[in-house]
Amino acid sequence: MSDRDLTVTLRLHPAGPCLLEVSGELDHHTADRMREVLNELPRTDGTALVIDLSGLVYCDSSGITVLITAYHLTQATGGRLALAGLDDDIMRVFGIVGLDQIFTFHDTVEEAVAALTG
Repeated sequence: MSDRDLTVTLRLHPAGPCLLEVSGELDHHTADRMREVLNELPRTDGTALVIDLSGLVYCDSSGITVLITAYHLTQATGGRLALAGLDDDIMRVFGIVGLDQIFTFHDTVEEAVAALTG
């Protein structure tokens, strides 16, 4: 996989939440791929979602828009969303645009899962 590719995998974490693993570049070229996977999310009440961004190397405004869409999808069903594994550069961008006010961030998937299930 080159950095310009995006891999998005949806699976169920053993503790219960949906886990979306994202790696590569999330930008205007690849955002539709993530939107397609988000459309596969269960639409049940209270669905918890962890998005693992530890493999993300780049995120532009299109990518941020997709992440906000994920937030709205979980909120619409009374669910919760947590982001895990953001590197310092991407975290800095999220802080600059104020996304640290809506998203909860965790260093690891396991910490995010514990926060959503605890």
